[in-house]
Amino acid sequence: MSSGIIEDSRLQDLSNEEIGRYSRHLLLPEVGLDGQKRLKASRVLIVGTGGLGAPLVLYLAAAGVGTIGIADFDFVEESNLQRQVIHGTRDIGRPKVASAKDKIRGINPHIHVETYNTQLSSANALEILKDYDVVVDGTDNYQTRYLVNDACVLLNIPNVYGSIFQFEGQASVFYAKAGPCYRCLYPEPPPPGLVPSCAEGGVVGVLPGIVGCIQANEVIKLIVGSAEESANVAESLIGRLLLFDAWKMKFRELKIDKDPHCPICGETPSIHELIDYEQFCGLKKNTEEKPVETITAPELKQRMDKGDSIQIIDIREPHERAIVKFPQAKAIPLGQMVRRIGEFDPAVDSVFICKIGQRSIFAIRALREAGYTGRLLNLKDGLNAWAREVDTTLPVY
Repeated sequence: MSSGIIEDSRLQDLSNEEIGRYSRHLLLPEVGLDGQKRLKASRVLIVGTGGLGAPLVLYLAAAGVGTIGIADFDFVEESNLQRQVIHGTRDIGRPKVASAKDKIRGINPHIHVETYNTQLSSANALEILKDYDVVVDGTDNYQTRYLVNDACVLLNIPNVYGSIFQFEGQASVFYAKAGPCYRCLYPEPPPPGLVPSCAEGGVVGVLPGIVGCIQANEVIKLIVGSAEESANVAESLIGRLLLFDAWKMKFRELKIDKDPHCPICGETPSIHELIDYEQFCGLKKNTEEKPVETITAPELKQRMDKGDSIQIIDIREPHERAIVKFPQAKAIPLGQMVRRIGEFDPAVDSVFICKIGQRSIFAIRALREAGYTGRLLNLKDGLNAWAREVDTTLPVY
């Protein structure tokens, strides 16, 4: 069995202990002794150790991937534990890379772990990625997805992609040498705020486990076989987007064609280095746009205690308001905001609240664009800030 990803010169023999550990792999003709040696010699970087990164780390360590790199700058929070099964209650407050490294050591002492407790950026991505054979994208934001894609194209490294939201997941393999890249599928990111994050929209806990395992499977296939061989390309997710609906328990598949006009992997690429991905995704502040005025939770509490005439608008959906209610708030869901503009009094300050203070910004901007002239305030960091800083009897969710 030949491979275009792992050079034969890097292969090493397996010890008797390793043969026993990986015996079920060795019995598979598609893997065998040679394939397991390639897994041992491989270097795989996992970007993100959250919902998708958790099963990726666990299964790739168990499979015998010799060197696993994990890049994440986040810390374990209680809300992570519903789906990020690599972390436990005792890990709350720890860097995610530290927790993940401990789990790898517990699963397989033969694995070498390299951690990057830093945010992947245009300044460091090429240096971090360059020594890896496969990169796995377990991120949850568009700017990092485009960054990972572009770095992988420039370095000629396969990018195993996955994404999740609520009950729906996607997976594919982007490898410009053998097929399309992420930009061929999504030339441009959606407008900021159009697609809510899992923190705002939620995600069923088992979904990242399913999608992450699919990604891990693709990584193993890339390593033990050759992504350049036509048969292996057909069997992998190169050029295919797998769609999964966990609620309906249905899989669908879409064909992805390589875009000859792709700015980074096309016939005449215009991107030859990493760019400013915050700017590309429209996340940098527009100096011409009027900033949204904010109010902190303690400031709002002070105004309420003084009896100020203010109108508090809760833009969350009914199922979310059922989790925790805000005192004295009027419920107007975001989608109904402009239609119900007549219910606002321009002579009175309006304070908008949501979970973390992001969706309420769009409500304020929508009212401005509709011509509303009253003062509009956004509760900074949303209802969770109120629960942390004012009324600690309320849950943070």
